[in-house]
Amino acid sequence: MDTGDGQQRGESVKSVADVDPLELSRRHPEWSAAQPMTRLQKGVMIGLALGTIAAFALAPLRTAQTLIGLCTLFYVVSTLYKFAVIRASLSPSAILRFSPEEIAGAEPREWPVYSVLVPMYKEPETLTQMVAALTAMDYPADKKDVQILLEADDDLTLNAARALTLPPGFRVTEIPPSFPRTKPKACNIGLYLAQGDYLVIYDAEDLPEKDQLKKAVLAFEASPQNVVCVQSRLNYYNPRQNVLTRWFTAEYSAWFDLQLPGLAAMGAVIPLGGTSNHFKTNVLRDLMGWDAYNVTEDCDLGVRLGRAGFATRMLETTTWEEACSVVPFWIKQRTRWQKGYIQTWFVHMRQPWKLARELGVVNFLHYQLLVGGGPFSVLINPIFWAMALVWFVFRPEGVSHLFPGPVFAAGAACLFLGNFVFIYINLLGCCKRKNDDLMGWALLTPVYWLMMSYSGWRAFLQFFRDPFVWEKTQHGLVKGGSGKQ
Repeated sequence: MDTGDGQQRGESVKSVADVDPLELSRRHPEWSAAQPMTRLQKGVMIGLALGTIAAFALAPLRTAQTLIGLCTLFYVVSTLYKFAVIRASLSPSAILRFSPEEIAGAEPREWPVYSVLVPMYKEPETLTQMVAALTAMDYPADKKDVQILLEADDDLTLNAARALTLPPGFRVTEIPPSFPRTKPKACNIGLYLAQGDYLVIYDAEDLPEKDQLKKAVLAFEASPQNVVCVQSRLNYYNPRQNVLTRWFTAEYSAWFDLQLPGLAAMGAVIPLGGTSNHFKTNVLRDLMGWDAYNVTEDCDLGVRLGRAGFATRMLETTTWEEACSVVPFWIKQRTRWQKGYIQTWFVHMRQPWKLARELGVVNFLHYQLLVGGGPFSVLINPIFWAMALVWFVFRPEGVSHLFPGPVFAAGAACLFLGNFVFIYINLLGCCKRKNDDLMGWALLTPVYWLMMSYSGWRAFLQFFRDPFVWEKTQHGLVKGGSGKQ
């Protein structure tokens, strides 16, 4: 993946007016979700739909058996893949670790300037907590370059920021109103105005562990040159607020404490989290930052890093976030995430052979299962759940004909063993985080999966109808304060 020379930032960029936050989509439209699907992709999708309809008209039973067999094969592969990823997470290379003694042993030294971007929109209630959390971080105050990225028409948050006395090194960067109204567009402006050798993004409600910046510096210094991104683990400080936050915490524990470290140990493409990913600033600029049109810009950037030959590692440090505790807000958040995965899959599959050549065959398969397989599974899950329910309750003759012997055996294994594996991974995540009291709730995650499938179908339809809408996550809903629980 040729990254190009990019815009000369550093000394030439002095103000917001000098920045083109849409540079990626203008210079390399083939890398951007500004065009959700190419004409060829639309033609292939229409051709597959018409071909499937024609096949059903000519041979309905054989067509249904073939589709069910392919989906069952996908379930089997996905289950085995999860096994492999969790096993890989046990490797010593799965996560970078630095003890307090190692950090103390690095002193005294000159720490590099570290840029911190905090994009916010209509979140005045989190400003004080955010400033306090970043001020408390164990990093030299004169080496922190903190930009609070606020939309110029967000009077509520701007006025709250102006009422604060910001510490030295903190500044507000106003983002001019323009389309698309997305977090990555704001981050691109912050990136080009950043002064640090390294850069990290935090969300407004984040509470990063105090030594995270120092750990990230040591991680970069201890890693090969091609490691240009270090992803911190994310978890929640309100896990016991209600049943939704309990499920969300179990899911995040499994993803960031087990699955992402496993992927890192396997050398796979890492779908980055939306916060607490640390970068070498110059490389991020060469890659032209984030795609302003992609609503899951972190996942897309992780893929572009891999295509450019760079690597991402996981770091043993946690940023505590607020788990969404209200179902309608959670649905909107999950819709955006899954729509972004769909965007990312279509963008990078515009030239599949080139993608396979740049990532390598193994990483290409990782990409299909991680980025394509996630949305696909939540779309087909309700269909198979419905068929299983109809079979167990009514035992209609027609359903049994859809599952020839080997397919029925594989499907039954996936229904019982596969679902057990996915639940067990969440249980392991709770155990690893010492949230033993959440393990009972993790057994009820099939209800959570139903919600994920609903938001997945909502994301799929929204991808065609309104691909760039950014349904913002509502913060500040924690009961009894925002401290870690």
